Amino acid sequence: MPLPPTLTQTAQAVASGQRSAREVLDACIARIEATEPRVNAFTGTRFEAARAQAAHVDAQRARGEPLGPLAGVPFAVKNLFDIAGEVTLAGSRVNRADPPAATDAVLVQRLQAAGAVLVGSLNMDEYAYGFTTENSHYGPTHNPHRPGHVAGGSSGGSGAAVAAGQVPLTLGSDTNGSIRVPSSFCGVWGLKPTFGRLSRRGSYPFVHSIDHLGPFADDLDGLALAYDALQGPDPLDPGCFATRVQPVAQAIGRGVDGLRIGVLGGYFDDHAGPGARDAVARAAAALGAVAAVEWPDAAQARAAAFITSASEGGALHLQRLRRQSADFEPLSVDRFIAGALQPAAWYVRAQRFRRVYRDKVNALFRDWDVLIAAATPVAAPPIGSEWIEVNGQRFPTRPSIGLLTQPVSFAGCPVVAAPVWPAHADGLPIGVQLIAAPWREDLALRAGRALAQAGVAHLRETAL
Repeated sequence: MPLPPTLTQTAQAVASGQRSAREVLDACIARIEATEPRVNAFTGTRFEAARAQAAHVDAQRARGEPLGPLAGVPFAVKNLFDIAGEVTLAGSRVNRADPPAATDAVLVQRLQAAGAVLVGSLNMDEYAYGFTTENSHYGPTHNPHRPGHVAGGSSGGSGAAVAAGQVPLTLGSDTNGSIRVPSSFCGVWGLKPTFGRLSRRGSYPFVHSIDHLGPFADDLDGLALAYDALQGPDPLDPGCFATRVQPVAQAIGRGVDGLRIGVLGGYFDDHAGPGARDAVARAAAALGAVAAVEWPDAAQARAAAFITSASEGGALHLQRLRRQSADFEPLSVDRFIAGALQPAAWYVRAQRFRRVYRDKVNALFRDWDVLIAAATPVAAPPIGSEWIEVNGQRFPTRPSIGLLTQPVSFAGCPVVAAPVWPAHADGLPIGVQLIAAPWREDLALRAGRALAQAGVAHLRETAL
């Protein structure tokens, strides 16, 4: 199925008057209705409210008022973001009895303030604990490029909705890889910003000390445009450390001349299969990166991330686990219970390690501006797969899809996930991580734009 206009093209068409916001929305709704039976990306739609938003944009134009940078662009959000008047499900059946949200999440408000039109909420792993979006309550989300294969997780609906052309922009969360994994498997652009860069107010948490929120998009320039709209301090969110907006959309065209770009070896090469290594090699060639760089203590960081996730996740849901464990997702309930039972000393050791670890990682960026690694060790496996094979080793599928993402998010670095495709036409994508120092999203986005201009990273039509 041919792809619709990109986020950037849509924003330009509405801004220039070539298309009305209502025309864009009607095409979006038709696309969702045509593809959703095979994708299962959405858990809820709000088309009537969206029509009212689109009408407001068109009325602004008719009155000659200035339009926001995302005016008329449809978007959808992972169902852990609050939407006023709706229950925030967070992928769970347990949450269905919760009261509706009183207000929209901050990031939803910011996109709407920029003129974007909210069309619905998206499927995910329950409480964001998973890498495959094989949700037993709402059904698995299918990879639009090969239905029957996973879309990644936990923001699987967010990645699949963009890949299927249902919407050009979505929001997701990333604790251990939940933006980068769906981006990799679905072949779309994703951005995990610096930890604490964007407000998390109005989103359902998983691991307070690691959770990140960020956008998916169908083109790199659109990703940067959305990121700029999402930025800003939030004094009511103690976990938002941003003090000012640092716009990137106008700066990402500077190219990569002068940037020191390396390729992560060691752990990141050892845990990348042939397809992942090929994706990295193609990205490195396009960016002129030849030097191999060693990321410090990657295996230990992944172990510490597991301990932290299990402990904080288990503690967060402890009371509900005691009352309603039978209502939890079968694929994650045991991990939540195990996390609640972990010795406190493990968690303390993980946090002590994290402080030293971050210092080591940050020291890397004295010598490097951008580092390249695969986002997933393999391409999307079939739904229900219990094992993946990486360089002759078997790993359990659901935890091991995050082999290459967990060490990076545990350090809090910003990452652009760029969609790279194999040479053979029927192959599935594997994304590459473009990793920069904390607060330097602009550098990762510059590298991503260079890959897009070189034709190495891009979206493809789906098999739908």
